[in-house]
Amino acid sequence: MSHPQSKPTLADRGQSFGMRLITRAGGLEAMKNPALRAKVEKVLYRGARQGFRAQVAAGRAFSAKSGSGSPTRSKPAKPRVQFDLIPSDDQEMIREAARELADEVLRPAASTADAERAVPDSVRQQAAQMGMALLGVPTELGGVAEEASAVTSVLVLEELARGDMGLAVAVMSPAAVANCLVNYGDSDQQATYLPAFTDETAPATGAVALMEPQPLFDPAKPQTTGRIDGDGVVLDGTKALVPGAATSDLFIVSAMIDGAARLVIVPPTTEGVTVSDNPAMGVRAAHTGTLHLEQVRVPVSNLLGTADDHTDAVARARLAWSAAAVGTAQAVLDQVKTYTKERKAFGEPIAYRQAVAFTVANIAIELDGLRLVVWRAASRLDRGLDASEQIAHARALTEKYCAQIGSDGVQLLGGHGFVKEFANERWYRDLRGAGLMEGALLV
Repeated sequence: MSHPQSKPTLADRGQSFGMRLITRAGGLEAMKNPALRAKVEKVLYRGARQGFRAQVAAGRAFSAKSGSGSPTRSKPAKPRVQFDLIPSDDQEMIREAARELADEVLRPAASTADAERAVPDSVRQQAAQMGMALLGVPTELGGVAEEASAVTSVLVLEELARGDMGLAVAVMSPAAVANCLVNYGDSDQQATYLPAFTDETAPATGAVALMEPQPLFDPAKPQTTGRIDGDGVVLDGTKALVPGAATSDLFIVSAMIDGAARLVIVPPTTEGVTVSDNPAMGVRAAHTGTLHLEQVRVPVSNLLGTADDHTDAVARARLAWSAAAVGTAQAVLDQVKTYTKERKAFGEPIAYRQAVAFTVANIAIELDGLRLVVWRAASRLDRGLDASEQIAHARALTEKYCAQIGSDGVQLLGGHGFVKEFANERWYRDLRGAGLMEGALLV
């Protein structure tokens, strides 16, 4: 008598992801680096048979440490001889890993995570095993990055957000903090805070908090203020829609200090830091909250980078949200192409109706246009060129068209688009926010 084959567990799938990727990665150029190869193998194999050790409370202790002198930065991406947006073999490997994570883990968990405003432990476990939060951290600092690559980051965000934008924001929020420390931190800041985010057993959580609750918020002129007082900085203000605010181990906030917008490292255990719940229309799995800063005093050494670095962080965050919007819009397009061919009315598929066909075509056109602008902006960043114009274009296209793509995805399903049996209403809510969110993600 035959027995039905048992369904593989998430841990089993995580192990199989790792085995396949190591096999595929063996011949890639980046894998010739022994340190990187060893780190990738550790990331892919670790904890496949162990449960994720969730932090029961925010406020991990960070002991001040001295660095080696000069901060460690990711090596710049190698420029291509010709303008070419085709992903390299290394990028395709990482993209495939993100695609499998999205299809096998994020998509099945999305509906429950949205309803409960929580990330299942199994999802955090799989994301940690795949090392997604370490893609921007150099191997010298415990990460898996051979070189800095905004293109790789947008490819990963696209795939994860195609699975679910809320879960993508939740699992990649710590990566944004780690990237800020790598890109803008001095050696002492990197030595003090980064090891917690590259911890192989229980990586830290965190959030880059730029958004504020006032209308017409301008991230270049936050109303959160900071004043230098002796050897400290005193912060006052409010940050809104902070992912995982209640459980974060570290915040990086923006504030106006001496007439310039700056980034500041703020541990959640600092006196004067409080958090309140702030449910949002979209990205609900990220469990957004409000961060209140009242006479919060941190050392001057917690200032992160320069005013120019703050500007860079805002731009990279906007590009990251546009990349996430591309992924969710792709989920909409994939679904409506199939649905409109299978759904019949008056004896024929509704795709035969001109209005329906044109609506689907418009989604595809607008999506491809946005993707091209996002990839081009990321490519310019990788080449060390000014990408401010392309990022502004990406932001404008995200604001104008992605909410419409989400709305069309609901409309094309008729009454089915209004119920939670289908993901369209969640995709619409997520896309509505992608064009207005600041911070949280970073390429």
